[in-house]
Amino acid sequence: MDYIVSKGKNAKKASKILSILDSNTKNKALIRMAENLVNNSQAIIEANKIDMEKGKEKGLSQALLDRLLITEKRISDMAEGLREVADLPDPVGEVIKMWKRPNGIRVGQKRVPLGVLGIIYEARPNVTVDAAGLCLKSGNAVILRGGSEAINTNKCIAQILKDSCVQCGLPEGAIELIEVTDREAVNIMLKLNEYIDVLIPRGGSGLIKTVVANATVPVIETGVGNCHVFVDESADMAMAKDIIVNAKTQRPGVCNAIETILVHQNIAERFLPYIANELYKHKVELRVCQDSKKILLNTIEDKEIFNYIKDVTIEDWSEEYLNFILAVKVVQSIEDAIDHIDLYGTKHSEAIITRDYFNSEKFLNEIDAAAVYVNASTRFTDGSQYGFGAEIGISTQKLHARGPMGVEQLTTIKYIVYGDGQVRI
Repeated sequence: MDYIVSKGKNAKKASKILSILDSNTKNKALIRMAENLVNNSQAIIEANKIDMEKGKEKGLSQALLDRLLITEKRISDMAEGLREVADLPDPVGEVIKMWKRPNGIRVGQKRVPLGVLGIIYEARPNVTVDAAGLCLKSGNAVILRGGSEAINTNKCIAQILKDSCVQCGLPEGAIELIEVTDREAVNIMLKLNEYIDVLIPRGGSGLIKTVVANATVPVIETGVGNCHVFVDESADMAMAKDIIVNAKTQRPGVCNAIETILVHQNIAERFLPYIANELYKHKVELRVCQDSKKILLNTIEDKEIFNYIKDVTIEDWSEEYLNFILAVKVVQSIEDAIDHIDLYGTKHSEAIITRDYFNSEKFLNEIDAAAVYVNASTRFTDGSQYGFGAEIGISTQKLHARGPMGVEQLTTIKYIVYGDGQVRI
């Protein structure tokens, strides 16, 4: 308990300094963080090897191991993300708008940091870098609590980032890492209202539900991703194939990968065998509805593919597989597809493949999700892909922030009022 509270006190003290820190100093620290990550690549990779070996011993899935893995390229990407964040406009201090009242007072809205953010996340060491960079740019202190699977990697990365900040004159508490893996540490963070202003959980549904259900600190809920692609009857089949293969197989263990495809009945007999053959090349298991199964039985010539086809269950429609598994359903209409997504989707990312302008607009307007795509992969739901440099998570809620959370989403507003001696009558 004392250990966590001391981290909270340090972060709270640092947040007061960070909230009024000038942009130039913050940007210099971000650039130094990027340089030192690259310069210490070998140390990070060596620490990561320990975590990878332990992960394999624990039987982590290939998708989770991919999330955990650190390479020279991924370190370079993390460093580039920090540089991109440094290049972004500083949101802190921006006066969003101002207006004058009849009595002469001028009322304005000004962006200010949230304060201290607590980030609770699982086996993704890149979150350590993204969260630290975005919080620094937006004038917030951060308390990081990563999963036990990545503890050695996170400790190495966090120390590099902390040292970089101190080298640039920032307070030591700007970036704090909880280095104990005991779950009690999380339970304490959830109720550390005196020192933590906002909690952001980033991981699987179990983690997010636990944080939301038990926290007394305000929570921004991030993205379990049960994402869909709807292949409309007017879809370009080659385009649909490319998008589905990308959205499922490029990195299946991330929240913006798709878990279900919905295929219009008028295109199903042509499209389903086509996409099944393509997905078989990537060893994707298909969990299919009865209509899909009937079509595939009658159209697929390579019987080996049936080793990768199973009957869907009702539970599959709600599943975030994070693996090489994809549910498949034939739908009667776009309305049927929208109803299915409304029932089973997690309001993360949804896509339609269509050449019908009316249907594309209908899908955009009626789908309730943080990101809705027409003729593009859901894998673009990402802070760097949206031009934010990085993201601290994908918010699937509707209050304050929604979608990829960049520096602006890590600020709030306060009202500033200029008067000339006015009093209320």
